[in-house]
Amino acid sequence: MDQFLNDFRRSIDDGKTRLLALSENQANVAPPGKWSPKQIVGHLIDSAANNHQRFVRAASTADLVCPGYDQEAWVDLQHYNGESWNDLVQLWAAYNKHLLHVVSVLPPESLTRLRNEHNLDQVAFRAVNKSSPTTLEYFIRDYVDHMRHHLKQILGN
Repeated sequence: MDQFLNDFRRSIDDGKTRLLALSENQANVAPPGKWSPKQIVGHLIDSAANNHQRFVRAASTADLVCPGYDQEAWVDLQHYNGESWNDLVQLWAAYNKHLLHVVSVLPPESLTRLRNEHNLDQVAFRAVNKSSPTTLEYFIRDYVDHMRHHLKQILGN
């Protein structure tokens, strides 16, 4: 887990530096039918907010059943293109640093406990079959994979 946490921290730090290198204009440009970098970072903020409460709740329950949210509606309603690029990136980085802290202090048994009841077939980036047990650790790693996927959309490699 220590290596994962170090890699998570590096992803946040490197992502922040590279995102802030984009201009406000670059951050506003959306390819046809896609989100702009501002909207993607806004989506990542929404993801951090939703997964924060999911991780904390799951640490003290026997299941891993988490509420979903309408990602497209959240991005549309919040008009991320109207926000400062710097402010969005700073919020994204700060929220993820907090999640890094939260994950680092969760009891190990809550991370590795097998959960037979879950809905990661619906809410995970890389879905888990409903009939397969899973862990909170898997879900946390999946969250970071999701974050990195979207950073690659914006930044490449």
